[in-house]
Amino acid sequence: MNIRTFQQRTIVHSGIGSHSLVPQLFQGMNAKRVVIITDSQLVDSGVVKQVQATFASAPAQSTEMIGVYAGIEQDASCSSINRAVQYVREQKADGLLAIGGGSVLDAVKAIKYCMAHEILDVGSAFTIGIYKEEWPRAKPMPIPHISIPTTAGTGSEISPISVIFNEQRKQKMNLIHPYIASDMAVLDPKLTVGLPPFITAFTGFDALTHAIEAFFSPKAYSITDAVAIQAIQLIFKHLPIAVADGQNLSARMEMLYASLMGITAFSYALHAIPIHNLAHAYGALFRIPHGLANSVLLPVVMEHLQTFYEPKMKKLASVLKIDSHHVIPSIRDLQANVGLPTGFSDFQITPDNEEALIQNVQDDPIAKGYPLSTTLIRQIHQQVKGYH
Repeated sequence: MNIRTFQQRTIVHSGIGSHSLVPQLFQGMNAKRVVIITDSQLVDSGVVKQVQATFASAPAQSTEMIGVYAGIEQDASCSSINRAVQYVREQKADGLLAIGGGSVLDAVKAIKYCMAHEILDVGSAFTIGIYKEEWPRAKPMPIPHISIPTTAGTGSEISPISVIFNEQRKQKMNLIHPYIASDMAVLDPKLTVGLPPFITAFTGFDALTHAIEAFFSPKAYSITDAVAIQAIQLIFKHLPIAVADGQNLSARMEMLYASLMGITAFSYALHAIPIHNLAHAYGALFRIPHGLANSVLLPVVMEHLQTFYEPKMKKLASVLKIDSHHVIPSIRDLQANVGLPTGFSDFQITPDNEEALIQNVQDDPIAKGYPLSTTLIRQIHQQVKGYH
């Protein structure tokens, strides 16, 4: 019997200026002492200050903003998560506000798990590539938790997955738990308008990769297809606008919706994800931002695995209103239109890294859904490596 479970436990508030709701949302969850978890760039850019101001201007209430931890690093490294857990404990915080891109949002999910389970070292707690708890073993974690995404890419504000980087193992680790997702997410396009065009572009391609891998997954079904298709349509329409005019709040809002839908489809059709499999390895070994790795690899992997993608290519083509032979070229056109590279020439990738890359790809637990051969990995690497 093929039984599917679809659960979306995060309440989503969206709209221009919606970040002003945050103080009352925490108050409604009975949080008394809230800390912001973010990164230093968002502090420097003034985004964090905008959210802090809502606490200062809110009517007298029982919820207090007691501090900011701005030390989350790219890819949510274990060390930065451990330091954040220590900070939250020292502050005696009982509410978590995540403000940032996927690294920050994933980090706070791991922080919440560590707080609920009295874990001091997240790297030691999860020594396998995928750690998964399911209901009824998985229990709710009564720590009020709100996420505000500042990029439109990962959709991590609503997903039950936290991807963290174990520096010692040089590997991405996956924590999957039905209750680590935010209690609430606030999608405010005003907080994304300062995102540079290049980051807007590759985070948008991260959302596109989620939607496409969900759509072509062997575990895809009517619900995930519907959500993935809508995400793909929104991205093709609105990503070029958001890149060209970062102040366009309508395009920014639609991209936040596309990001949310992309990860929703991805999370519940999760199976064969060869693009993410490769992107994890490039990110872990060469510190390439996850969305950028996906943006380079998406059309390349689809070109090399055409027999895998072929069965549903006509359906996707009909959605995009193009011929099935033009799907991959249309992705290439979008990639060029938003100014994304086709390889990794800006990163320190050398011939002596190739064997480590192959090993990392094949050792990643997510490779089980669609194992990639050594020959295929070499072929793809030759195309994207960026050196001659």
